[in-house]
Parts: sequence; C-alpha cells; structure tokens
Amino acid sequence: MSEQGDGAVGRRRIAAVVVTFNRLALLQRLLERLDAVPGLDEVLVVDNASTDGTSEWLASLEPGAEGADGHAERRVVARTLATNTGGAGGFAEGLAWAVERGADLVWLMDDDGVPAPDCLERLLPLEEYGYEFWGPVVVDEDAPDRLVFPVRLPGGTRVVHDVAAVERAARPPGILEGIVIPFNGVLVTRALVERIGVPRADFFIWGDDHEYRLRAEAAGAGIATVASARFLHPSVGSLGTPMMFGRTTYNHSPSDLKHYCMARNNLVNQRDYNGWPHALAFVVKTGWFYTFTRPSPRRLLLSARAMWAGLRGDFTGHERFLA
Repeated sequence: MSEQGDGAVGRRRIAAVVVTFNRLALLQRLLERLDAVPGLDEVLVVDNASTDGTSEWLASLEPGAEGADGHAERRVVARTLATNTGGAGGFAEGLAWAVERGADLVWLMDDDGVPAPDCLERLLPLEEYGYEFWGPVVVDEDAPDRLVFPVRLPGGTRVVHDVAAVERAARPPGILEGIVIPFNGVLVTRALVERIGVPRADFFIWGDDHEYRLRAEAAGAGIATVASARFLHPSVGSLGTPMMFGRTTYNHSPSDLKHYCMARNNLVNQRDYNGWPHALAFVVKTGWFYTFTRPSPRRLLLSARAMWAGLRGDFTGHERFLA
C-alpha cells in the first residue's frame, strides 16, 4: 500500500480509522484483515490509553519500525491518547487526523468487528452516486444471516433482524436509502467532514454515532446502507427490553457508565434534533421503565442526574465511573 503522498495524481486517498481500548487480540485480528484489503492507503489507529499492552504493540508497527517478521511496517500509524476519551473522543480524533493526512474517504470502525474481505470493494461504487455517509450491513459474526443491530426499513415502522429482509428491501443500486449503522465500517467523505465537523467528543460513548448521523442528515448528506456489503461484529444480545405491555422497548444496560451516557446523550439528541416533545417522551419512558418494568430507585436517580447534566451542558459526570 502507498505511503502518504505516493498515490497517483488525481486518485482519491482512502484511510481506515480504528478506535481501540484494551482489546489487543481483537485489534490484531482486525489489522490483519485490513492489511489484505485492496485500495486502502493507510490505517490510523487511535488507542484510548489502553493498559493491556496495546500501545507498546502499536509502537512496533510505527512507520519504519520492524514487525515480528523483521519487515518494515508502513501501513499502520498509531496515536495513543493520554486519557480514555471513549468511542466518541476516539472517532473525533481519528476522523480529524485522517483529514489532516489528506484522506478523501475515511473508513471508520471499532476494534471488535472485521469487514468482509470484499466489504470496501462493494462500498466504493456508491461514491459515484454522490453519497457522503454510507456503510455495510452489520451482521453477527457467529450467525451471518442475522443483523447485530436491528434496522427500521425506510418508509415505515417495520424493524427487521435478518439479512434477507434487508436484501429484499434494497432498491437500485442495491441500497437502503437514509439508513446507516455508524461506526461499523462506514465511509465518510472529506467534504462531509469539512461541512459538519467530527463526532461530539464530549458524548464519550452511546449516542455519539447517532448524533453524527442526525447531523449529517440535517446537512443534506446522502446516507445509505449497501445491502451486499458485510461487516462482521460480535453479538450484542437484545438491544431492547420490552416495556409498556410490549408496545415499545428500552435500551437497558447493567453498566452504570453506559446508562449514564445513554440517558444524558439521548435526551440531548432528542431535544436538539426532534424537539422538546420527543425529549419529554424519553424522560417519561425512562421513568416508566425504572418504576414499573424494572423498578430501581437508584437507576431513577442516576437517570435524573444524567439528564439534568445534559440539559445543563455538563458532559463530565461519566468520569466518576471510569476509576
């Protein structure tokens, strides 16, 4: 693969951005796959201050350093952050970094998934149709016919959980219009980054990807999922706990960190992009869930603190859960 500045004049430059934290084995698996992807100019790894030896291993892959096989490695460039900034901070850092290094297209992904060998090849043709934010179908690596993240089909309220339903719903040129699952193998154009900026680093985790999609949509960006492209991801289990007599679901997490960020960030997203009625509906939904569905006075108090912090513009409260 070419080094920075080696590409032919006029050829667009593609950089992958990988955000990692304390998952060295998974990162190594992903980088091995990316090493075989044609058309990729470089891989930029943002290490969120890992403590499992990731930074030391990445240092051996810096340009000009010798890898385990004794050959100079020139594709992977790494940056270890001083503190853990979460997925939001990692992608904000990585996306800005890729643009600074001259990338025209940036391929974003976490460290726990892997693209199918032909994923990028199947994604790239959509650039010709003017899309600016598009990605693959994210499938369960142990059950590739199943979606990891349920998809609401365009033009209705139907939510599907299997790949076949996505393929049936696709429209020429083989896409689901207006739908994308950030940041799992998605492509973002340099032009869009220059227009809307990078993800909100202060969100830390949970909701930063959704906010970026909403921001892109508000800016008129072309958004799509390519039905034939695959990104393999570990199962995350059921994302929605039924509530209100089965009429809706709630994204409950046993992690206080994840819940705090979800409650804070989702309320802010609802207020900023859908208006106060939707924001208040989310407050009511949260109150119902932890009063009737899974009664927990402690979670009610945690939710209230998180939401109040978000409304005040305080995005530091999650730090108490990082110790």
